[in-house]
Amino acid sequence: MTKVIGIDTGGTLTKIAYFDEQATLHYVSFPSNDLAAVKEWLKAHPGLEDIGVTGGRTEQLREELRDEKAIHYIVEFEATLKGVRYLLKKEGHCINESIITNIGTGTSVHYMSGNSDIRVGGTGIGGGTLIGLSALTTGVTEFEDIRKMAQLGKREQIDLLVKDIYRGMDTPIDGNLTASNFGKVGITEDPKHPPADILATVQGLVGEVITTMSIQYAEAHQAEHIVYIGSTLSDNQHLQQVIGNYTRTKKRTPIFVGDHGFAGAVGALLNIMEHEKTSSQ
Repeated sequence: MTKVIGIDTGGTLTKIAYFDEQATLHYVSFPSNDLAAVKEWLKAHPGLEDIGVTGGRTEQLREELRDEKAIHYIVEFEATLKGVRYLLKKEGHCINESIITNIGTGTSVHYMSGNSDIRVGGTGIGGGTLIGLSALTTGVTEFEDIRKMAQLGKREQIDLLVKDIYRGMDTPIDGNLTASNFGKVGITEDPKHPPADILATVQGLVGEVITTMSIQYAEAHQAEHIVYIGSTLSDNQHLQQVIGNYTRTKKRTPIFVGDHGFAGAVGALLNIMEHEKTSSQ
């Protein structure tokens, strides 16, 4: 393991990124409400000299560490975009401009062009919404359980589709698109639905809201590609499917960066490495 690491202290997860001696990138994550576990992990790696940190819980991490380690802060949006550029290049994507949609606890959207970027918008709909609505509607509170059950669920008996409205008629748009999320609830005879179906529908709502917003920004900036990142996407094939299919329906190209939730940590790591390089010159 090298002497520097990057940490992204998010609202839900705190992510760590570092290179080993063979320049292979590694990741570790902890719940953000357990920064003591992060401290213990750092203690188990006494060779660390510098830490690049970003995210909203940076000050809480400072308090937990009590100046035991040197911390170099980088603004979250700057760290995320630095990490995204690195990960896109690592995966062989040659993209000069795109919309970057970061699905964390909430969702933030950037427009990236070359080496510049601007924040164009965001929404409170995100991973926190997914967990909160899942808990309220089914009592399932663990992300891993939500992810696994949603993959098995079906939305057709809960969502109102366009073709459900235009019965026996040609639809003005794709009939399989959602006309109203949860729109069949209350107007169907059987109000009881399996938890897996409810979770799939909750995830569908979250995914479609985020995708709709992302597409609007892509159209406004004439960007073909939308890069989706964030821990909410990690191992979440169902959510990626919802987002990917809807993005393609709207004639945009979705890209899911492999290391979804670690762009901020990677950016913080790269920042501290650049800082060390400059200092040694």
